[in-house]
Amino acid sequence: MADSATAVPAVRASWKQAARNAIFLIAFGVCSSVGSAQNACHKPVYLTFDTGHMGIAPLVAEVLQRQQVRVTFFAANERTKEGDGSLGDHWAPWWKARAAEGHEFASHTWSHTYWRADLGDARHPSFRVRPSAGPREGQSFVLTAAQYCEEVTHAAERLKVITGRQPLPLFRAPGGKTSPQLLASAASCGYTHVGWSPAGFLGDELPSESASNDALLRKALRDVRSGDILLAHLGIWSRKDPWAPAVLEPLIVGLKERGFCFRTLREHPDYARQAGR
Repeated sequence: MADSATAVPAVRASWKQAARNAIFLIAFGVCSSVGSAQNACHKPVYLTFDTGHMGIAPLVAEVLQRQQVRVTFFAANERTKEGDGSLGDHWAPWWKARAAEGHEFASHTWSHTYWRADLGDARHPSFRVRPSAGPREGQSFVLTAAQYCEEVTHAAERLKVITGRQPLPLFRAPGGKTSPQLLASAASCGYTHVGWSPAGFLGDELPSESASNDALLRKALRDVRSGDILLAHLGIWSRKDPWAPAVLEPLIVGLKERGFCFRTLREHPDYARQAGR
């Protein structure tokens, strides 16, 4: 049997160590709970950007970084104000930097190719299309379902090359124009279409004369609801008063003040399974 004179101090030391451990665990638990509360997102919105002339892309990136907001970019190889297209070599470093910041990416078709009509039948579908970029810009022609899949995949593969990240298995048809037959064809090659919420149309495509930045900001702050997918662009040729960054940062700040938080489509409940979450 151990000597009681030495055993009692040893027990006391053991109790003190146990108490210190308990205090540490409690403190760690409190910190973890605080961190979890800070990361909790009860009113998510999903801000997305389609490509465009890219003239405001650097300013958009600055706002997103300053506000610590992650978004989903839908990219096509569109004509740009400078460089060799929005997915060309000139803009590749910009996309790579956005990947490093944790943004997500998906296809907007390679040549910003608009669906115009269904042709063929359900067994042999094809589509009349009209791209607004690329060597056949402005021309109407027909793509088979397989060729349309190639059009979607081309942009996704280019994004993977320049960002080093696997794009989401999602796509957005230019103008949001689709048909059930087009959606089924895209699904057969692994792509799910993503549009936007009615209140999520942020209006940067509208003429400045009839839709001022102030009016668009007020409308978005009034109408956006939890779960909405929001749509903006990295440059609209026809808009005289660029929507971003004039509206972008006040919108983000205003939505945050109303309790909203920003998430990418990888975290959207309708698309998380496809995205591999």
